[in-house]
Amino acid sequence: MIEIEAVVEDDGTLRSCKASGHAKAGKNGGDIVCAAVSVLMRTAFITLSDRKGVTARYSAPEKGQMRLEAGYEAEGKDFLYAAGVFLINGLSSVAKEYPKNCSLNISSWRT
Repeated sequence: MIEIEAVVEDDGTLRSCKASGHAKAGKNGGDIVCAAVSVLMRTAFITLSDRKGVTARYSAPEKGQMRLEAGYEAEGKDFLYAAGVFLINGLSSVAKEYPKNCSLNISSWRT
């Protein structure tokens, strides 16, 4: 199972998202759940990394491990919020469609 942990501020602004594990919903290299989670996470990073006022870090230290961390200055907050909503909605959709292979937990950001 892929376990996803998203951390958001009280208003829903994304601060981090970590995915770990393997969905085991298909053969290696052809698992639709793994592919969906991977594409959503990488696309969010690419989108955020090019935006002024947003800082984004992404790591995938080994297979089955991905982490995205984000921060912002005032001018980037709205963009980060929108990108985070898109990412969490996408991951939520995957988790709802494949509940035996993927879970999503959303927790509050603590400073």
